[in-house]
Amino acid sequence: MPTLQQRYQNIINEMQRLAPASQLLAVSKGQPVEKIRELYALGQRAFGENYLREAEQKIIDCCDLPGIQWHYIGPLQRNKTRPIAEQFDWVHSVDRQLLAERLGNHRPTSLPPLNILLQINVNAEQQKSGAAPNQISPLAQTIGTYSSLRLRGIMGIPKQLQSDTEKHLSFAALYTAYQQCLELTPGADTLSMGMSGDWQIACQEGATMVRIGTAIFGPRK
Repeated sequence: MPTLQQRYQNIINEMQRLAPASQLLAVSKGQPVEKIRELYALGQRAFGENYLREAEQKIIDCCDLPGIQWHYIGPLQRNKTRPIAEQFDWVHSVDRQLLAERLGNHRPTSLPPLNILLQINVNAEQQKSGAAPNQISPLAQTIGTYSSLRLRGIMGIPKQLQSDTEKHLSFAALYTAYQQCLELTPGADTLSMGMSGDWQIACQEGATMVRIGTAIFGPRK
């Protein structure tokens, strides 16, 4: 069975082939700190977490690692915006103006602006978080009023159990949403899409960041 180092290097090599400019976000939810430290030693700096309480302990345990970045990628609840704004470097799941406002108000002035991605529900799934593409403009305007926030782009998770052809179409729709975001925010630079099972397709459709967990770390405990 491949080691963590082998799995990580294989993905890095494939990303260099498919999309040399794209970045890897290692999704470390459910993984022990020891694996985060091992991956950090291999050169990985960006780690994604879904659950605030779990992430808070990991942030403490890894506070000695210079340059490590923490991305909050789970559903965003209003009662958690303060600790998230205080402890994370990125938030991938902003889909309402209220959440953007609360993050902007809670981000400490002693920290750099919080990097924000708008979560877009590209397949209009009722049970899934995410804004409709026509909400990109008002959300971008709200974020632009806060010096404590920086809009970096778009995040999306297409519908599960799609064929490869359908995934290509969904990722292409997210790329169109990203282009809309770029027109509104020239400094935007990130299209976060693609996970362990479909990140290659996402790269082919223009992803600049892919979120990969089990394909690197192995199954979660």
